[in-house]
Amino acid sequence: MARKSTISLTSRMDLVAFMGAICLFLSAIEYMIPKPIPFLRVGIANVPILLCLDVLPVPLLLLVVVLKVIGQGLIGGTLISYVFLFSAVGSFASALSMLLFRRLFAPRISLVGVGVLGALFSNITQILLARVLIFGEGAWLIAPPFLALGTVTATLLGLFAERFAARSRWLASVRSAVAASKAL
Repeated sequence: MARKSTISLTSRMDLVAFMGAICLFLSAIEYMIPKPIPFLRVGIANVPILLCLDVLPVPLLLLVVVLKVIGQGLIGGTLISYVFLFSAVGSFASALSMLLFRRLFAPRISLVGVGVLGALFSNITQILLARVLIFGEGAWLIAPPFLALGTVTATLLGLFAERFAARSRWLASVRSAVAASKAL
């Protein structure tokens, strides 16, 4: 029997574990980037989630998000803190909005657009949470730079994800393996 892809995909759970590990690795790198606000992140750990939008079913994609959030909490030492709550709320708002927009507008929206929308939803939910839990009305003062930085970084990360998705033989083999498993 001929092998169609260079990398075999033994199961979707292997992909979840691998992408969770990539999120953990990228979270470690991201942790080294100075943050002017404790819960502000560049978002590089979202790249694996962007890449999995078209590959994993919703429950497994959300499992990758859970692994990402827990990994960030462990690496940052924020697992039991308000920062963890901000990360979790922002990550799930981002993932769910990216899923929604990708599923509704798949051929017409790029990973850049999906990433920017995900960042906006993440940032807006975090600003609302900051308003309720910490800053009160003062949360609106951090909104403009927070939203601007999130839009810029999401655009750059989306461009990277688009380029990676277009050039990666590994991701192409994962997509074809998943498509083949759906056809069975």
